[in-house]
Amino acid sequence: MSDQKARLAFEILARENSRMLMVYLRSLVRDEAVIDDLFQESMIVAWRRLDECDLDRPFGPWLRGIASRIVMAHYRKQKRVPIVMEEAVLSAVDRQFERINALAGDTWDEKLVALRECVDALPGHQMEVIRGRYLDGLPTRAVAENLNVTVEACKKRLQRGRSFLAECLKKKGVLGIKEATV
Repeated sequence: MSDQKARLAFEILARENSRMLMVYLRSLVRDEAVIDDLFQESMIVAWRRLDECDLDRPFGPWLRGIASRIVMAHYRKQKRVPIVMEEAVLSAVDRQFERINALAGDTWDEKLVALRECVDALPGHQMEVIRGRYLDGLPTRAVAENLNVTVEACKKRLQRGRSFLAECLKKKGVLGIKEATV
């Protein structure tokens, strides 16, 4: 492949997978500044190793493999390895990303748009707990305290909110029947 074609292919694949990579990195690292650095480093390494990429296979898993090694190196430098970096956990996260990729919707962005639309359609009390728990990353107990409800009431709202989201995503064709029940 010529350098110009390789560059164009990389630009397309990187653009198509950049959102997915950021979400993946956020699932492994909590510090936004570090996430941005790891994202940039992952893209640089991917560009340098593009000739090693099998273009007959999906680009996303290859890119996540690079990113996971960079994240592991980051934690080694910090002299700590959080539980999310255990091999079994990394494999489970990667399998979940593969399941998401296999769903309807041509791109990661289309899937995120559908999810945002479904989150915006949540009833108010369910939206509050879903946003607190998943977007703000708060523990259920903290969400309950912020909303002045019991932990059990918060858990019930979360359960109903997740069911609502699963049904909404299923109607949009983004979530299959099997995934909606998991």
